[in-house]
Amino acid sequence: MVLRGNFEENNGTTSSVASPPSPARENQPSMQRQGSRPRLVVPNRSKADNAGVTPGQVSGIDYLRDPKLFKGMAFSLEERQALGIHGLLPPRIKSLEEQAENCMRNLRRFQDPLNQYMYMVDLLDRNERLFYKLLSENIEELMPIVYTPTVGLACQKFGLAYKRPQGLFITIHDKGHIFDILKNWPESDVRAIVVTDGERILGLGDLGAQGMGIPVGKLALYTALAGIPPHQTLPITLDVGTNRQELLDDTDYIGLRHKRITGDEYDEFIDEFMQAVVRRYGQNTLIQFEDFGNHNAFRFLEKYRNLYCTFNDDIQGTASVAVAGVLAALKATNTKLTDHTFLFQGAGEAAIGIANLIAMAMEKNEGVPREEALRHIWLKDSRGLIVKDRPEGGISEHKADFAHPHEPMKELDEIVKELKPTVLIGAAAIPKVFTPEIIREMATINKQPIIFALSNPTSKAECTAEEAYTHSDGRAVFASGSPFPVFEGFGKRYEPGQGNNAYIFPGASLGVIATGIYHISDAVFLSAAEALADMVTDADLEVGRLYPPLRDIRDISVKIATKIAEEAYEEGTASTYPEPKNKEELIRSTLYDYDYSKTNALPAMYSWPNDVQQYFSK
Repeated sequence: MVLRGNFEENNGTTSSVASPPSPARENQPSMQRQGSRPRLVVPNRSKADNAGVTPGQVSGIDYLRDPKLFKGMAFSLEERQALGIHGLLPPRIKSLEEQAENCMRNLRRFQDPLNQYMYMVDLLDRNERLFYKLLSENIEELMPIVYTPTVGLACQKFGLAYKRPQGLFITIHDKGHIFDILKNWPESDVRAIVVTDGERILGLGDLGAQGMGIPVGKLALYTALAGIPPHQTLPITLDVGTNRQELLDDTDYIGLRHKRITGDEYDEFIDEFMQAVVRRYGQNTLIQFEDFGNHNAFRFLEKYRNLYCTFNDDIQGTASVAVAGVLAALKATNTKLTDHTFLFQGAGEAAIGIANLIAMAMEKNEGVPREEALRHIWLKDSRGLIVKDRPEGGISEHKADFAHPHEPMKELDEIVKELKPTVLIGAAAIPKVFTPEIIREMATINKQPIIFALSNPTSKAECTAEEAYTHSDGRAVFASGSPFPVFEGFGKRYEPGQGNNAYIFPGASLGVIATGIYHISDAVFLSAAEALADMVTDADLEVGRLYPPLRDIRDISVKIATKIAEEAYEEGTASTYPEPKNKEELIRSTLYDYDYSKTNALPAMYSWPNDVQQYFSK
């Protein structure tokens, strides 16, 4: 039976109760408009339809307008008629698979990656579950589109292409009212926030408010790669201004038009933000700091790590995925960590994070005291090799542990010849700094030189995979931060592994959220690195790949989350009780399901006993 809604034009009221047609008006033309259908109770919605809406407030037209509910042409004939949307869609009924295939054909028509990025953004705006199906099932093809390297270009063009809200913008002039702005976000069950102030976006520098593309992209990967429900995520940009003059002069710039505000006012702003998040969403809300400037990233991590559920992906996430690559390289070279000398091109937050985690791994896995572990690690910054009592440039606090007695040196090629490193890691976004001469020197020193060019986007990489293999006679053990194509040479096929943080932060965050961890230690990221390295097979190493295939990333995330969950319960840091016997089952029970072919938009229909349905009679 099709329910009919009653609209009273004279008094302007609507009825959500089904009523029979009025005989007096049965043959009269009535006003019908989109959305005038009855408000239908959403049935027992599965996780695939976990849109967080109030059932009594969902009308038929909402299923076309709300990207969380929209199923494209997959609505059945029964759904279309009962919801009052019959005729608003083409008559053909398509399956979810057919829709996905159509989207991929459309996407591949675009040659420009930025146009492909915009297509995916538009898809997310109109059909959320179809977007996540495409991204989850085509991750190797689409992750470079929705995240690095294309997201960097998207951030640069963000003001030009901005269409509709995808997160919250909170400015420093909103101090005193941050909680009020958080209340404006329509979802109340937020479990994970990615926040940036846009000061150091990838290797592109200060992009101000246009850095919003990073939190949006990161959280899309939370869902696609780890199954964290999208309504539980919130992208936030804290706009304190920008120091890039070309943005301040840009007609299309979307942020505050003044220089960055710093000092006490800035710190008070961040403090209020952290407190407001806890007040609004709870103490165990995960807050991921992303692309803050080096000078703020380290101090915020130390300031907040024991007060909130927080981590910095640029420091800890990058460190974890890089150390996973190093541990895999140990298998490829049949060596131990203490067999190696590590040289970093760069001493920013990524390099320091990796270096600290390598030292922690030496201490944990090989029983080496931290002081001794540090002696295996050297860093070079813009002023040269970091050494004790360096006469020029000085040494900041977070670099001090890696300052060893040595004569000052400035040029990387000379440092390589002097220190004879076995592992060369680039994380300073200086393109082509690993010159053919340096790569050849590494190959002269080592039988299998380990070379990681971790900077992204691709234009900022220290070298390409082809250059690393070519100038080392095919002997380099190589990984990069951005994807590089397959290389064939020296009688072998090479499939370079991309050390993308996406291997780590979705799974680590999933484990933290599922178990209710309140504070995230570096041990969590070392465990994640070990779990990832354990999944690298001999077949992967045979083709030079130091990471498992991206196509398996969803299962990888679950395994990382499971290991984190097991250790959290062992160490007493989990707050989700009762403790489940099967930790993987706990993790999988929380996952988002994008398959709307298993859902029905119509209310569940059932009957009552006959005797209670009888009209009352004396």
